[in-house]
Amino acid sequence: MPQLDHSLQPHQAYKKKTFWFVFAFIIIAAAGLFYVKWWPYYHKVILAANTHSIGSSILGDQSKGAPSWQTAWDYAKAYFQSVWKAAVLGILLGSLLQVLLPAKWLLKVLGKTSFGSTAVAGLASIPGMMCTCCAAPMAVGLRKKNVSVGAALAFWIGNPMINPATLVFMTFVLSWKFTLLRLIIGLVLTFGVSYVANRFVKDVQPIDMDQVFHPEEPKGHFFTRWMKSIWMMIIYIVPAYVLSVLVLGAGRAWLFPHLSTSMANSLIGIIIFAIAGMLFVIPTAAEIPIIQTFITMGLGGGPAAALLVTLPAISLPSLLMVAKSFPKKVLFFVILSVVVLGIISGVVGLFVL
Repeated sequence: MPQLDHSLQPHQAYKKKTFWFVFAFIIIAAAGLFYVKWWPYYHKVILAANTHSIGSSILGDQSKGAPSWQTAWDYAKAYFQSVWKAAVLGILLGSLLQVLLPAKWLLKVLGKTSFGSTAVAGLASIPGMMCTCCAAPMAVGLRKKNVSVGAALAFWIGNPMINPATLVFMTFVLSWKFTLLRLIIGLVLTFGVSYVANRFVKDVQPIDMDQVFHPEEPKGHFFTRWMKSIWMMIIYIVPAYVLSVLVLGAGRAWLFPHLSTSMANSLIGIIIFAIAGMLFVIPTAAEIPIIQTFITMGLGGGPAAALLVTLPAISLPSLLMVAKSFPKKVLFFVILSVVVLGIISGVVGLFVL
């Protein structure tokens, strides 16, 4: 018996340490989201209800000027001023979940290719309310912990697509029809497309249940492991992020051209805006003032509905950020799904919006 008690001591110490690590992650995540998302969005909801607006379009006046360094810089400056706090929080949480959250729990809950793991990850994304780029570091962190493709995708896509604050803003600024369409397509993308994406991963390694239930304590000091994790994220994510935002900012006038009256509510217009929206990068909820501005300029409900889906879902920068974490087939499937669902939404918008 004394030998048994002695053998249990390291395991009990590990469980206690794990509890405090998980508790610390929850506190940091909650505090960060309260400061960056929840509290500011509370005030923005009041603004949207009273003024039926949440601000001007981040695209600005793009009727003038060909792509140039100045247009790139102007957009990148406006974009990063809007998202830098959330971007820092995303990198912080993406690195911390690799060193604080136990692999045992993550594998049991999110490591399977079942719909259950996808659903849990999608639901877990709702409080985050991040844009696709700010959620990308957390998706990368989840994949580094061997979370399934479907679960990581659901968390990544669910953050922008089923963001409850965005849905509330949309109802006040646009209309409940936009909100309902966004919610339906958002649920399809978050839970349906993410779940199906598991089928594109053929070489899934089975979970070692002995390792799950008898985990070894991670080697190395916590601070050293965290610094390594955050440094790797910065090195592999930030350069591609900044450069792609500059490129898209420079070419935004070409991506979103002024359509003629005949094309402003046509299938061709829907396709153009669906592809442009999939590539372009915006802060959280910025699609709302963009659509609002375009509608005042004569854009029809079809292309507007396409932007409603494709602008927030993914972007070229976010795809580059997660490129090493997901198989290429999965990312191509996600790109195609976003564009197709954007076109479907646009067709619905032709008749409904």
